[in-house]
Amino acid sequence: MSQTLEAVIDTEGKVQLLESIRLAEARRALVTILDDSPADDTTLELGYQQMALDEEREAEALEWAEATIGDVADEPR
Repeated sequence: MSQTLEAVIDTEGKVQLLESIRLAEARRALVTILDDSPADDTTLELGYQQMALDEEREAEALEWAEATIGDVADEPR
């Protein structure tokens, strides 16, 4: 059965699906390049997905967020 999935291709040719898919085995795919650019929210979502895959960067972001919470708790009211 054929399926159509939305994806974004960056300027280096890397293809990023905008939703996850599970296949029982490897499949061939056809890629159609559309004339329009991805919507801003699509680009933002894609960026978040790519950042989440970077475990080192994700750990740094979590460390920074936790440190920020401490800063806010220490501020006078």
